[in-house]
Amino acid sequence: MRHINGKALGKAGRAVLFLMLGVSLLTSCRKDLCYNHDEHSISVKVDVKAEWEQEWERTYGYDWELLWNEEWVRDYDDLRPEKAEGIRALVYDDESAPHSESNLPAEGGRVPMGEGTFDLLFYNNDTEYIVFSNTSASASATATTRSLSRSSYQAMHGEERTVNMPDMLYGTFVEDHVAGKTLEPVTLPVTMRPLVYTYMIRYEFSHGQRYVALARGALAGMAESVYLRDGHTGPEAATVMFDCTVEPYGAEALVNSFGVPDYPGDHYNRDDEDDEWNDGKHNALNLEVRLFNGKIKSFEFDVSDQVRRQPRGGVITVTGIEISDEEGLEGSSGFDVDIDGWGDYIDIPLPIN
Repeated sequence: MRHINGKALGKAGRAVLFLMLGVSLLTSCRKDLCYNHDEHSISVKVDVKAEWEQEWERTYGYDWELLWNEEWVRDYDDLRPEKAEGIRALVYDDESAPHSESNLPAEGGRVPMGEGTFDLLFYNNDTEYIVFSNTSASASATATTRSLSRSSYQAMHGEERTVNMPDMLYGTFVEDHVAGKTLEPVTLPVTMRPLVYTYMIRYEFSHGQRYVALARGALAGMAESVYLRDGHTGPEAATVMFDCTVEPYGAEALVNSFGVPDYPGDHYNRDDEDDEWNDGKHNALNLEVRLFNGKIKSFEFDVSDQVRRQPRGGVITVTGIEISDEEGLEGSSGFDVDIDGWGDYIDIPLPIN
């Protein structure tokens, strides 16, 4: 009798065990469906996969990768920009406002959107000095940079706004992406291309470099804004202000810029000989140095021809700069080169208009 009851008890126990296991699995499945509904159902799932085009200049009049001087302070590849830390994604379904906005990691990620046909605008979201405007429509979305005042600076182009260098900006645009419901995510590859380029500026001295303690400069006639959708620049010009390093040959600066004003968006395949885009435009380069004796001296150069052949980054060189021994040796030699800024000559960031 005990043996029979034991068998009965064993069957009952197994039944209870199976029942409990079934309830557990059912509960687990329900939780999965609850917390990962989008992953396991038919829905719109668009996953952006981002690559970064780390170029600091575009080849037009000069092929600097081939012409690079091995004796220069930096190698060509040293100027390549870093990848950004994150991406801003704007999804447009009409011209009134973005359908959705989201932030993604540098490698990409899921972009929220519904069913339909959308335009997608991407740019990096880790900039410090750049100001974004008119993003309610992809065609009008632009980037500019903040105003900067320098009390000692005499404007080369009086009508231009003086601005801080833009930090690195990437962007790309996807037109008419059709989003539909799928079981598996749809991968959307995008390439983040530069919208800011670099000019390596070399100020070469023929005499008196040893008297220079500090140096800074300005480049006039550069684009004030860039359009995020296709990379063409606005017609307004600005003067970009920057600091320099003092080198054995003179002074050097790496200057970020949107490039030249009013330059077509189709600039990647433009004919090098077709330079009508810059007819009548003037690019002036300034150098301001503070000598060890505290004296300040300023120089100005016309670099229009060099900029004309390099609308998107490159190397600008000016030579024959002289500081006489009389200028370098006169007065006191007690200037402290370790002070922050230039005292009364410090740059002053201004709110953008």
